[in-house]
Amino acid sequence: MGGKRVVIVHGWGATPDSDWHPWLKRMLIERGFEVIVPQMPDSDNPHINTWVPYLAEVAGRVDENTYFVGHSIGCQAIIRYAAGLLPGIKIAGAIFVAGWFHLNQDGMTDEEKEVVAEWSYSTVNLPRIREHISKSVALFSDNDPYVPISEADIFERELGSKIIVHPKRGHFTSEDGVLELHAALNEILKMAK
Repeated sequence: MGGKRVVIVHGWGATPDSDWHPWLKRMLIERGFEVIVPQMPDSDNPHINTWVPYLAEVAGRVDENTYFVGHSIGCQAIIRYAAGLLPGIKIAGAIFVAGWFHLNQDGMTDEEKEVVAEWSYSTVNLPRIREHISKSVALFSDNDPYVPISEADIFERELGSKIIVHPKRGHFTSEDGVLELHAALNEILKMAK
């Protein structure tokens, strides 16, 4: 593949071994990609000021051979990281899985709602993302208990993402039976051609 790299950013409360991350890592490595799946700091209590700088550190130098895949709050981390890149830096592509700007907070604790508020209400320069991420695809499920399907409109309008809606995949976690994510793999392979 000639130096193509993928950085997979897990979600809130997750690890590099959660959900479909190990499967996707294995599939990409088999196809010649270098794959990084960092353990994001304090995963149960994710904050912008710890996650975004850490992502920048583990991603290192990025270029048009670098791809990102995010799950849930991991998508937010990627978006905020990309917004802070220097002019002229291009990332080949991003896959956003169950990404969100606004979450359904029914049943959340006050502490969880505070975390959501930090990510939902702090500003991010969305037009700037398109300068840095050449292509993006956003995957949603029609029965995600946390991410309203209307979030797809924001990804399409603001980031120019191709939208794919899967039936009955929940929040794309192992609890939803999602241990493989062929759409993410297929979309990266299409971008990398």
